Amino acid sequence: MAVAHLGHAEIRVTDLERSRWFFTEVLGLYVTEENEERVFLRAWQDWDHHTLLLTKSDHAGIEHVGWRVETPEDMGAYEKRLKELGVEYHWIEGGKEPGQGDGLRFLTPGGMPFELYWERELYTPNGVDGLVSELPSHPQKYASRGIGPRRFDHVNFLADDPGTEQEWLSRELGIHHRYYAENSDGDRLASWLSRTNLSHEIAVQRNKNQNGALLHHVAYFVDSPDQMMRAATILADNGIEIEWGPGQHGTSGAIFLYCFEPSGNRVEVWTGGFLIFAPDWEPIRWTPEIAGLAYELWGSEMPDTYLTYGTESHFTDASQRSVPSPS
Repeated sequence: MAVAHLGHAEIRVTDLERSRWFFTEVLGLYVTEENEERVFLRAWQDWDHHTLLLTKSDHAGIEHVGWRVETPEDMGAYEKRLKELGVEYHWIEGGKEPGQGDGLRFLTPGGMPFELYWERELYTPNGVDGLVSELPSHPQKYASRGIGPRRFDHVNFLADDPGTEQEWLSRELGIHHRYYAENSDGDRLASWLSRTNLSHEIAVQRNKNQNGALLHHVAYFVDSPDQMMRAATILADNGIEIEWGPGQHGTSGAIFLYCFEPSGNRVEVWTGGFLIFAPDWEPIRWTPEIAGLAYELWGSEMPDTYLTYGTESHFTDASQRSVPSPS
């Protein structure tokens, strides 16, 4: 039993209007549905109703990360497994999050808010917004504004013990460990994992402040390095703070660019990265001697904020800790 793929993320924003402006006009995502409290977004070739959900809040952070399971029966099987592990969980009734059926939500041992789901609604242009494509391989017309990423790519968390988190994700959710970095004491600095053939769908980095799980970033994929240069110009021209990049990660080979959206959540735009097809893949170890190249091949200096800054990570409507349920 394993999850199928990363589906979406829900982030909390303190200024819904400004964050909506950033994600639509600057990043170039599209609104599927919205109200006064929430905005549902997707990139132009995301097939589902949404891959990002903005929720109005008094603080920035992540509400949950959604993973689709492989079969409908897996939902009950995962509930049973969470009970066996003594992990608290709660159900979200289908339709409470538009575009999705019932959701099973829980915190990982390190505090990352996860949701498992099976039913989801495919995106369909409404026919009056000018987005209907003639190409059946395109859920809508090619991006025509902002940075214009192709698809939702991955999420990254800060955690106190990334090694323990990685082991739990691999053992309980079947998410493959792809590569990792260690310091001179043998402590895990970060692990990158995926269920699909992407180099990673989730990363877990050591939180230098040791103050629990935090959202590090959500990431969207563009097609080519020249689009990354264009992205940097668009961000600068709109007054968006670029934290780091463009640069190149040695781990994945991807070209990266990090910025902060108006409510304070970090967002990555990236391109490239290798794909993994081997069923017997062994995680690649980045030793302390070359760990610097793991993060940046081209020599730009990592900002201090990269390993210390994150936004809150927990459920608003449930316990913030994953503890054994009462017997």
